[in-house]
Amino acid sequence: MFNRFLRGNSKPVADVPDVTPRPPDLREPRLPPAQRLTDKWPVLHYMEPRPYDMTQWDFRVTGLVEEDLRWTWDEFTSLPQVEITSDIHCVTHWSRYDNLWRGIHVREILSRVKPLPEAQFVMVHADPNYTANLALSELDQDDVLFAFDHDGAPLSHEHGGPLRLVLPSLYFWKSAKWVRGLEFMDHEEPGFWERAGYHVRGDPWLEERFGGRVRETMQQARSRALREGRRVQR
Repeated sequence: MFNRFLRGNSKPVADVPDVTPRPPDLREPRLPPAQRLTDKWPVLHYMEPRPYDMTQWDFRVTGLVEEDLRWTWDEFTSLPQVEITSDIHCVTHWSRYDNLWRGIHVREILSRVKPLPEAQFVMVHADPNYTANLALSELDQDDVLFAFDHDGAPLSHEHGGPLRLVLPSLYFWKSAKWVRGLEFMDHEEPGFWERAGYHVRGDPWLEERFGGRVRETMQQARSRALREGRRVQR
């Protein structure tokens, strides 16, 4: 279904020993270790996608679900909307408090596609050919949404608009920009940055920035991405 997204030579990774998500009341101290607070919003990516023709945009869910579903932009934004305020914690050591997001709660999508019991992991697919891996328990939280507004204004293209996943319990590379779909799986595969050596989970309070499961270096990942004509984000 997601044949337009390229994963490269990825292999399943070992199950994470503990994928119990960290709820908001356990995210203490508020500023995770080695983070610095800013009121700015740095832009960290390179080679972003071109601006979208929204008449061609869609959002797809596939894999181990009762029903594969696809939404156009108008259909997706017609779903019930929520507003959620949360903090951002980037793996590059900056944090930003009290971001107001508006969008579609992830459970609105889950309730429609109905993941099968064996679906314990999710691959997030985004443009341009970007992936991020999650445990379903990390995705299915009270404060996770697909956002199209930030602080009262439409989410800008450079920050992931028209649609970005927002998952506050993990480092911000897991909150994929330009998100286009979800794929439900019974095993975990590394996403783009995880194949490049980033931690398979990414809990800011445990400083899970880099992990030993994936041996490819960052430079190798970037060189491979350029050879394949791929664009990278974080």
